[in-house]
Amino acid sequence: MADILCLGEPMVEFSHRGGDTYVEGFGGDVSNVAVAAARQGASAGMIAHIGTDAFGDKLMNFWKREGVSARAIHRSARAPTGIYFIHHDTFGHNFSYRRAGSAASLMGPEDVPAEAIRAAKILHLSGISLAVSPSSCDACFAAMKIAREAGVLVSIDTNLRTLLWPVERAAAVTHAAMRWADIALPGLDDAKALSGLDDPHEIVGFYQAMGPKVVALTLGAEGALVADAEGLAKIPARPANLVDASGAGDCFDGAFLSRLVAGDDARAAGRYAVVAASLSTEGHGAIPPIPRADDVRRAAKNHAMDGAQ
Repeated sequence: MADILCLGEPMVEFSHRGGDTYVEGFGGDVSNVAVAAARQGASAGMIAHIGTDAFGDKLMNFWKREGVSARAIHRSARAPTGIYFIHHDTFGHNFSYRRAGSAASLMGPEDVPAEAIRAAKILHLSGISLAVSPSSCDACFAAMKIAREAGVLVSIDTNLRTLLWPVERAAAVTHAAMRWADIALPGLDDAKALSGLDDPHEIVGFYQAMGPKVVALTLGAEGALVADAEGLAKIPARPANLVDASGAGDCFDGAFLSRLVAGDDARAAGRYAVVAASLSTEGHGAIPPIPRADDVRRAAKNHAMDGAQ
């Protein structure tokens, strides 16, 4: 069983590269987190429902290549694997999703793999995991209850997607889930929309008040704020040759959780994760540029990021 289990919807990606050309890849925020954790050397796995279709086969092969456990994956013969398309214009990335009726959207509380969760060290999910469907949301709360009762840490990334639900509902449900969390991983833009606050320090306090023992607020090019029982620390950014910031937050999450599992405190985990996330922005796409541990350590050393070993 995996130490870090990620619950949500994995998807197959088709990125438009001009004309009739699309490049196939893989996405889904929690799947990205699992891959990022695995590339740091952590034991990571997925909890998800996917189809028995060819897209589901591709995901299974992808996780196998990445060293991500698929033991808690359920293959459904009655519903397809979700897919999405990326188009690029002067405003950036545009996403078109084909997830209605997907296998992941039909997952419910009765489908949660309790044994796998009890054997893990961290259960990770996101605002997208909660938003995919009402039954998926119920599954997330059931999984968090199992984790808390078993002493397994719960990690939540806010990951707001207004195409899936309105901000008001997202705030109500995400913040209800945060009360089950031990680790809060909000992104600044999402947190501003969900909390109604603008000041990063106030946002950290807002999430601390909900109960998480650790809050790591990602600030994009400004680094991160990390708070735990020892206090609050600002983690400076590593200068990056920015190409594409897609998935940088997911990379941060996976790297951060991997270091917590390895025994680092929250500050050291934050310093490591900031470097990992910066490296992930120096290539195209969410998955290909996710660095491995040796790359992160080398970059951390080069930029004098103490504690990122």
